[in-house]
Amino acid sequence: MSRVALVTGGTRGIGAAISVALKAAGYKVAANYAGNDEKAKAFEAETGIPVFKWDVSIYQSCVDGIASVEAALGPVEVLVNNAGITRDAMFHKMTPDQWNEVMNTNLTGLFNMTHPVWTGMRDRSFGRVINISSINGQKGQMGQANYSAAKAGDLGFTKSLAQEGAAKGITVNAICPGYIGTEMVRAIPEKVLNERIIPQIPVGRLGEPEEIARCVVFLASDDAGFITGSTLSANGGQFFV
Repeated sequence: MSRVALVTGGTRGIGAAISVALKAAGYKVAANYAGNDEKAKAFEAETGIPVFKWDVSIYQSCVDGIASVEAALGPVEVLVNNAGITRDAMFHKMTPDQWNEVMNTNLTGLFNMTHPVWTGMRDRSFGRVINISSINGQKGQMGQANYSAAKAGDLGFTKSLAQEGAAKGITVNAICPGYIGTEMVRAIPEKVLNERIIPQIPVGRLGEPEEIARCVVFLASDDAGFITGSTLSANGGQFFV
């Protein structure tokens, strides 16, 4: 029987590519989304991947949403924590709301999503948790104290939980994408992309969402069973750890 994979923020950008790649690899995929009903329904119609709406920053919404997924598809065996938001501002202008919104989605959201599936993974002696962090969680980024702090926290969460899950057949890993050619990034003015961003990337181009998706498919596979607590940097050589 195909394993069940749940992807948060799974209907757009990197998340959509992950959902599609996991389905192509034979998983039964559920794609979570938070707000854009039109995009989500279009994604579902195009891919045949069922979509489920809830806000990962709210614990009970995650409990209820996961229960809906499991009722429809079966126990979640692969969890991809991809959902994330930005509320960029220089720190002296950053508001408590901008800080808290990002932390609640990008960091607390990992707890809210992983906690409800963790016991089941332990009981079945199998699980894959894959957390999508960011290059800016590794190196920091001006104007993103909130985002960078949350994404760095994702890495600490990954390393700690990996140690708890290892004896139970659960791996927990993180991926840190660099600049990826999503709708959001391609909306940056072409002059800024060509003169300020791409020159920082040694391979000389943006990454593609499908390149991150292939990393996820590998980490979710049985072939990656000896890899846990790791951070996979997929940034075209822009930053080394």
